[in-house]
Amino acid sequence: MSTTTAQHIEPAAVTPKPTVASTVQDYAGRIRGGDLGALPAVLGLIVLCTFFGIMRPAFFTERNFANLFTQGAGVAVIAMGLVFVLLLGEIDLSAGFAAGVCAAVLAQIVAVHGYPWYVAVLAALATGVVIGLILGFLVAKVGIPSFVVTLAAFLAFQGTVLLLIKGGTNISIGDDVIVAIENNNMPPWLGWALVVLAGGGYAAVQLLSHSRRQARGLVVEPIAIPLARIVGLVLILGGSVYFLNLERSINPLINSLKGVPIVVPIIGILLIVWTFVLRRTAYGRHIYAVGGNREAARRAGINVDRIRISVFVICSFMAAIGGIILASKGRSVDPNTGGSNVLLYAVGAAVIGGTSLFGGKGRVIDAVLGGAVIAVIDNGMGLMELSSGQKFVFTGSVLLLAAGVDALSRRRAAASGIR
Repeated sequence: MSTTTAQHIEPAAVTPKPTVASTVQDYAGRIRGGDLGALPAVLGLIVLCTFFGIMRPAFFTERNFANLFTQGAGVAVIAMGLVFVLLLGEIDLSAGFAAGVCAAVLAQIVAVHGYPWYVAVLAALATGVVIGLILGFLVAKVGIPSFVVTLAAFLAFQGTVLLLIKGGTNISIGDDVIVAIENNNMPPWLGWALVVLAGGGYAAVQLLSHSRRQARGLVVEPIAIPLARIVGLVLILGGSVYFLNLERSINPLINSLKGVPIVVPIIGILLIVWTFVLRRTAYGRHIYAVGGNREAARRAGINVDRIRISVFVICSFMAAIGGIILASKGRSVDPNTGGSNVLLYAVGAAVIGGTSLFGGKGRVIDAVLGGAVIAVIDNGMGLMELSSGQKFVFTGSVLLLAAGVDALSRRRAAASGIR
């Protein structure tokens, strides 16, 4: 006679539903574990703005607020492209003068040869893509270290700019469309329309993502968290547009000056596009995989060489856009376009914003936040009438501090098991 033994079945463990308090505690735990994200850059912006605002009240005037957006635009755009290269643990020392070469091509076509602005812009962008393909091929296929390749390109492109603009001459750009990028503003009503569009789009993405995760039975954060993000973004955008729509002209009856600079939505569109590419596409996941562990990515079937070439193409393409913005800002192209401190500031912007020099960690918004820090430092120290030497020393110290924070946070993250 056989007997059956009843088995005691333990009830399945129920995952506690996250609360606002637990979400905040989890975020604090990640910070303690070394996952700082953009927090240092945000805190740095607050401290720097407070300091310069106290030292020079003119820092918070409407006119200077608008200057902050235009001063750092070219550097921020070039830094966006550098984020992709840095994610693989590579470097592009030629990005600044690549921007200069593309700007020189633009100036030659639109100012010297008289072609329409869109032909010149397309030629400049195509030049950036070709530069990226050459650099990427030499790094990925030939096997030359990116430091050596881009250092050689840094020197070569400096000479190329001189050749394109016939030595030390200055090519003035008079095309209204190109000049408007950095020097004109949108109508005030259009700025508010962009706030509604951007805020509404961000709200739709946040709430749709939350509802989809909930419908699939996945763990979701409290609805108060995405709502707080939405409100925070709308307040930042709305406050910025409000101040930018204030009259900034000394003689408004003669020449009114108000509205959001045209370059701002251009940067916003680039930020949205490249953020989507990195976070929502297989290609973006492959970039992080190659940056995290190249050999493991290769064994997983990822075409590592293609990824390595592509990031240099993106970097040089963004350098081309940065070159167009620089040419628009100066209304001309000269031997210093893309040179001087442009590359140093662009690399500094990416690193200060939170992108790791060791690869595998970074976001496109890091370039924008870091670019804002660089612009605030340059602008604030200029208002304090400090010398260029003092500016470079202070900016270099900030960059060193950011690199140190990155190294220490990675060590802390490794010790705590955070990837």
